[in-house]
Amino acid sequence: MSGIGYIQVKAYASRAQIPLEDVAISIVDDNGKLLALRVTNQSGETSPIAVKVPNASNSQSPDTGKPEFTTVNIYARAENYEQVLARGVQVFEDVVTLQELSLVPLSELPGKWNQAEIFDTLPQNL
Repeated sequence: MSGIGYIQVKAYASRAQIPLEDVAISIVDDNGKLLALRVTNQSGETSPIAVKVPNASNSQSPDTGKPEFTTVNIYARAENYEQVLARGVQVFEDVVTLQELSLVPLSELPGKWNQAEIFDTLPQNL
């Protein structure tokens, strides 16, 4: 059985933590399949995005051998900002996972316009 979990993204300018509007957000599964495309609003947020996830009962007993969550990768792109990739973001059934992304202005990173900052999320020990 499977359920639904949600991922919501909040993007902001790195040091000042000012919300960034019009950041293109792509949610991709581990197989590279595009699950959703969104653009951040004036508050730097996307609306919650539904993702198919394993049933929560998989995490209720130890050593079930079944996955407790789904992982997704989040790509963020904004004009004049470094690209960001958050890998392995965990989404659980009936939970809204909030992923904050800090984008660095390219003016602070000369020569990095075609590179991405990568953040890996380690699996939880459930």
